[in-house]
Amino acid sequence: MKVGGRPYRTIWLKAGDERVVQVIDQQRLPHAFEVQDLRTADDMCRAIRDMTVRGAGLIGAAAAFGMYLASLQAHDSGFDDAMTRAGAALQATRPTAANLAWAVARMHAAMAMGRTPEDKRTLARREAQAIADEDALHCQRIGEHGLTLITELARAKHGAPVNILTHCNAGWLAFVDVGSATAPIYAAHDAGVAVHVWVDETRPRNQGASLTAWELAQHGVPHTLIADNAGGHLMQHGLVDLVITGADRVTRQGDVANKIGTYLKALAARDNAVPFYVALPSSTFDFSLRDGVAQIPIEERGAEEVRWISGKTTQGRMESVQICPDATPARNWGFDVTPARLVTQLICERGLCEANEAGILSLFPEQA
Repeated sequence: MKVGGRPYRTIWLKAGDERVVQVIDQQRLPHAFEVQDLRTADDMCRAIRDMTVRGAGLIGAAAAFGMYLASLQAHDSGFDDAMTRAGAALQATRPTAANLAWAVARMHAAMAMGRTPEDKRTLARREAQAIADEDALHCQRIGEHGLTLITELARAKHGAPVNILTHCNAGWLAFVDVGSATAPIYAAHDAGVAVHVWVDETRPRNQGASLTAWELAQHGVPHTLIADNAGGHLMQHGLVDLVITGADRVTRQGDVANKIGTYLKALAARDNAVPFYVALPSSTFDFSLRDGVAQIPIEERGAEEVRWISGKTTQGRMESVQICPDATPARNWGFDVTPARLVTQLICERGLCEANEAGILSLFPEQA
């Protein structure tokens, strides 16, 4: 996608020095656009943990590049043990998203094909780049499949804008490029289909307000920021034609872990007969799990994210302020699970399917 007219991915090898991985610092958006240099696996772990990089597809690619950086640091003697430790450290940074562990496992498998540490370093760089390229390609295909849904709604509305509700940021900032939930939106906008996006703020880190709104503005997509709890009201009054969210892990039976609050959006959509779609690349499926509520690990983050909020003052300074009494404790679950019964369909790079085991396996028969 483009920033100020210049194309960017969210993660890439630095031109002229492929021992450095560069990322867009998402903690600085939307008020500043900055690129960070990451030189070590520890740098990558820190970037994932503090959400300099975040989003299912991006943290998968970040973990892959983190393994590549670890391979550059590892001594020839004890190389494999060093890579095992690096993989474990990367996997421990964020427990909920399936893409992270998937990418680490894929990197281990790729390096196992090498005979020498130098072979393995070459394979690591090649595989990390392949994971990033595939993520971008899969998101592009998600957009192509989702475009058909939006086009059909636009036809039924006789050209009036299709109103789409999002939750959190499943845009190109959450992936290597294009995004998952936003991919059909960008495809529709680029095809000349009139769309309008309701962007909910997504407390406590406000990824909707700070990231989704920013990237939609960069692409020229009409959008409006709303409070998190306004979605149900909009649906009751016929102002939402469909909901599209992303996912951080989806079970083989179609249960969806996504940013906290997704479950409530799905309940409101079901009550108001609004289609609720989940967009994801295949790397987000966890075919080892069946019951999402019982089996998906839910990350709990620091209470300070709930108790404090950051923003730009009227003087243009970035400041953080406390929004609750000094003695008030807080809890901060990062994700919830939407049961498959509330999901209209899943959109992935292989097409659309029902959110159940039979539907998913119709696209992924090799997982039967």
